[in-house]
Amino acid sequence: MPTREEAWELVTECTQNQNLVRHMLAVEAAMRAYAGQYGADEELWGLVGLVHDFDYERHPDLSVEGHPVVGARILKERGWPEEVIRAVLAHAGEYTGVQPQSRMEKALVAVDELTGFLVAVALVRPTKDIRDITKISSVRKKWKDRAFAAAVNRQEIEAACQDLGVDLWTEHVPLVLESMKGIASELGLDGQAA
Repeated sequence: MPTREEAWELVTECTQNQNLVRHMLAVEAAMRAYAGQYGADEELWGLVGLVHDFDYERHPDLSVEGHPVVGARILKERGWPEEVIRAVLAHAGEYTGVQPQSRMEKALVAVDELTGFLVAVALVRPTKDIRDITKISSVRKKWKDRAFAAAVNRQEIEAACQDLGVDLWTEHVPLVLESMKGIASELGLDGQAA
């Protein structure tokens, strides 16, 4: 099993875009939180979250010759475990044909887009501090506004939550939000940008 340091080296070697790096850190934090919830391997789940988009900047086209297929190939060449490679492929199942089956794969799909949505919610706050989001109802209000963070695939998140067997508003959003609050400064969402 690769170490977190090796995963981080891979991410920083392949990704210059700070927002994309922060996205991967947010997904890592949320995946670790889910692993803790399920009594699963937090290190493994965290690695999956951290590397799931490492190839996106260089291969942004979602296709057979793009993300995440190229990334999966690189991971395989570097000897990464099959369960990590499969999870990376499953987070874009509509392009790769690999559908999420394990709890870890389903969690990755559920978490991935939601982290971006929560970043958007934090950035429209005057403080730009994710820790100031104290009411899930404020997130839900933004969710209902389809013009807000329009690129976020809400249906995919809802379906992934259903697949995972968690309630979007009482379980999923609170868990992901709390995990992101825990690394607010790493995500640039600690009020410093205000």
